[in-house]
Amino acid sequence: LEHVSFSYTPEQKLIEDFNLKVAPGQRVAIVGPTGGGKTTLINLLMRFYDPKGGKILLDGIDTRKMSRRELRSNVGMVLQDTWLKAGTIRENITMGKPDATQEEIVAAAKQAHAHSFIRRLPDGYNTMVTADGANLSQGQRQLLSIARAAVADPPVLILDEATSSIDTRTEIQIQKAFHTMMQGRTSFIVAHRLSTIQEADVILGMRDGQIVEQGNHESLLLANGFYAELY
Repeated sequence: LEHVSFSYTPEQKLIEDFNLKVAPGQRVAIVGPTGGGKTTLINLLMRFYDPKGGKILLDGIDTRKMSRRELRSNVGMVLQDTWLKAGTIRENITMGKPDATQEEIVAAAKQAHAHSFIRRLPDGYNTMVTADGANLSQGQRQLLSIARAAVADPPVLILDEATSSIDTRTEIQIQKAFHTMMQGRTSFIVAHRLSTIQEADVILGMRDGQIVEQGNHESLLLANGFYAELY
């Protein structure tokens, strides 16, 4: 990100002259209070909005010069609000890669720790999911979303770690799945857990839509500012 500026309305300044260089395979944790602007950053990375100033480059290419389809085919997203379509479990997993083989589907489900619960369903991978996944638990929907991202095998991941409405056992499975998926991939994590944050290569502290601090765990603790207070 080079000199990126963005605001939803002209009178309320948000991100201003923000620079960030992320090397392949690095993990970037985005931390801060609710409404701090974490989602705004993700919206810019995914081109739901374009920056008002500056540019975002992926492998040296300005993302505005790529089609949205091309950009998004390089990114896997797992958000707090999961979205499933009416169809089979298989169709929901292969949304980003419709030609995936059964072996690839099962491998992705295993990576996402979803295979065991899918096997227990009446029709396994052919079990029908209702429009919003109402016949599955919140945790199961989350694990399916992870499997969907895993089968597409993208080089970049955007993860929202929020798992507030999930039982502890499923939460541990989701953490393991996230951990496996992040290996060797460039990851942007809206991080809620201290362990994830401490392991990140770069931590962005966001407050009131602005990036107030940037560094790793040790350097930010030494700075004794916003992050140290959060910690």
